[in-house]
Amino acid sequence: MDIVLLVKAAVMGIVEGLTEFLPISSTGHLILAGSLLGFDDDKAKVFDIAIQTGAIFAVILVYWQKIHSTVVALPRQAKARRLALNVVIGFLPAVVLGLLFGKMIKAHLFIPVVVASTFIIGGFIILWAEKRPPGSVRIEHVDDMTMWDALKVGLVQCFAMIPGTSRSGSTIIGGMLLGLSRQAATDFSFFLAIPTLIGAGAYSLYKERALLSVADIPLFSVGLVFSFISAWLCVRWLLKYISTHDFIPFAWYRIAFGIVVLATAWTGTVVWAE
Repeated sequence: MDIVLLVKAAVMGIVEGLTEFLPISSTGHLILAGSLLGFDDDKAKVFDIAIQTGAIFAVILVYWQKIHSTVVALPRQAKARRLALNVVIGFLPAVVLGLLFGKMIKAHLFIPVVVASTFIIGGFIILWAEKRPPGSVRIEHVDDMTMWDALKVGLVQCFAMIPGTSRSGSTIIGGMLLGLSRQAATDFSFFLAIPTLIGAGAYSLYKERALLSVADIPLFSVGLVFSFISAWLCVRWLLKYISTHDFIPFAWYRIAFGIVVLATAWTGTVVWAE
């Protein structure tokens, strides 16, 4: 196996883990990083989706106590059954719309300029969401969500099909706009990520299995390991961060980063791969 290729896999894994659960778009960063590294062929696109599984394992580890207690309590606690049902309900819109429009979106929107534009738009949406008036929060804890709340957050998550939008950004910021507290929206975003990203990774590997071989195992393994480690560190940091901070710094990061990408593309400073 080419050492340079393994280094690229490690870099992409770190990018995935650090950006998957922040409202800054992991897909967008992977597209841009892949463009700079020359790691953007069809196999690389499958790789980008598959290594999300490593990030999800990190979430499962961080939330293991909550996940385990919920599963154990399913037969006897209505609260546990409601949370599990809400995750399923929130997951379904992504399945339906992903199957209907996923191929078309990948064919036309997975380009750096689109990513940069959605970075900027998403940044302004975060700034707007953080200006909510006091008292607009209806739900303080994820266990208090209704099925209707879960469906609405699931529908909002579908905006993340547009690269650069951010799955976590859509669910967290969308949840906040729908009346969830910052903590409740973040927790539900993490729980919703488990079936969404595992399902997307498994489907992508199955659909594109003709592109893969046993020789690719080291490449994917490196990406998964580095994705797991960086995501674990990032999730633990984010949970502490949101207890005392808002998401405004991420909004300005998105806007600034998007402007830089657009400026370098228009001036020819960086030749972003299409």
